[in-house]
This record gives sequence, C-alpha cells and structure tokens, in this order.
Amino acid sequence: MRPEAEQLRVAIDKARKQKHTLRSRTIVENLSLEEAYAIQAIRSQDRPIKGYKLGLLSPAKQKQMNIDQPIYGRIFPEMVMESPISLSSFIQPRVEPEIALILQSDVPEDASPGEAARAIGGFFLGVDILDSVWEGYTFTIAEVVADNTSGGGFILGEHLLPAFPTGHLRLFLNDRLLAEGPVEVLGNPEERLQWLARNVGGLRQGQVVFLGSPAAAHPAQPGTLRVECNHFSLIARLTS
Repeated sequence: MRPEAEQLRVAIDKARKQKHTLRSRTIVENLSLEEAYAIQAIRSQDRPIKGYKLGLLSPAKQKQMNIDQPIYGRIFPEMVMESPISLSSFIQPRVEPEIALILQSDVPEDASPGEAARAIGGFFLGVDILDSVWEGYTFTIAEVVADNTSGGGFILGEHLLPAFPTGHLRLFLNDRLLAEGPVEVLGNPEERLQWLARNVGGLRQGQVVFLGSPAAAHPAQPGTLRVECNHFSLIARLTS
C-alpha cells in the first residue's frame, strides 16, 4: 500500500474515534478502488464479521460514480443495534430502508445459483444508518469504500418475511413519509450473494447481508422510525 493510502487509513480511524469529518481529496487525490478495499480490509483485521452491506446497485448510480459493479462494506457485531438508538453515537447519520437476508449455510466463493438460493434462511426489513466521515457526504467512490461504505449502524426487523418482498419499500419518521422505492431495483438476491461471495472469499452461516436500498437516504432525527413493505413493518426509536 502506498504511504498516502496508509495516511488515509489512519485519518479515517482518527475521524471515527473523534467524531469529526474529513474533506474529500485532501489526503489522497487519486486513491484507487483496490487501495480502498485494502484499507477497508486492514481496518477490519482481527474483528469478527457479522455480515456485509451492498451499495450502488443500480446501473444509473454506477455510471454516475464511474464503476460497473456494486460496492460492499463489512458489518461488525456492534453495528447491529436495538431500539432505542442514540444518534449522538454517530457523526452525521442518515437513514434508508433496506431488505436484509440471513444465511442458514455457507456460501462458497464459487457458489452456483442453486447453492446461493439454498443458503438463504429468510428475509427481514431493515434500516441502514449511514454515517460518513466525509464532510457533507461528498466523496469519491474509493473514499466511501475506504470508509466502509459509510457503515454506521443497522436495524433488523423482528419478523421473518415469507419470501423476498415485492412492491414498494417505505420509510417513515414520526408518521411522515421520508422515502420510498420499488424493491425490484435491488435485483436478484441469489445473484447478489454470488457476486458478494466471489469478492469476499465466501460467506458464512449466520451472517447477515443488507441488500441495498431502493430509496434515497435522509438525515436522521429523533423520533419513531418505521419501515413498511407487504403489510410487514419495522419500528425503532431514535433518540438524540
């Protein structure tokens, strides 16, 4: 790893601990995606992996960021949170509704579509609490990957869904609709698992995978957060 990339890793760790932001391109101007994933991996060393989150799923968003595939980040056990959740533990939190799955068996690096499908133990409604170290969420694609794809916290619903949901996923705060989008834009979950397993060297039984959001993220505020889809709901309390 180049010295500049190592300098960025140290800066991100410091910003996370001290809860302050960094300005894009002020540390490394030409960070590569390969270096960014290397930074993410080093920052994850000796930590148990609870699962992964996917981002930038749509071709339109990928084109905007000049990439041709999704991105991923790691989820650590302490990042899966239970209500009530204090927003003071984050730097600049935003929330978006998601669908998550849990694995009932391993997914090898070279898994077939059938192996990936059989590994899925069920689906849940979820919330991704984004939290970026980059000021105003202004960053390059490599910078957001190095920052673990803005991974802050995650909420999992209590109810196992009977199948991968259809229709619209909606996010409410204090009964006000914040965001919504069609679940179909998340793509095929088995294909997403195959892609992820290839890129991380396989997935493990019990891990959780957040499949991304069909809706835009919004700044988090204290109150009651609710996600709805297919007559199922997730409710969590956010405090200051």
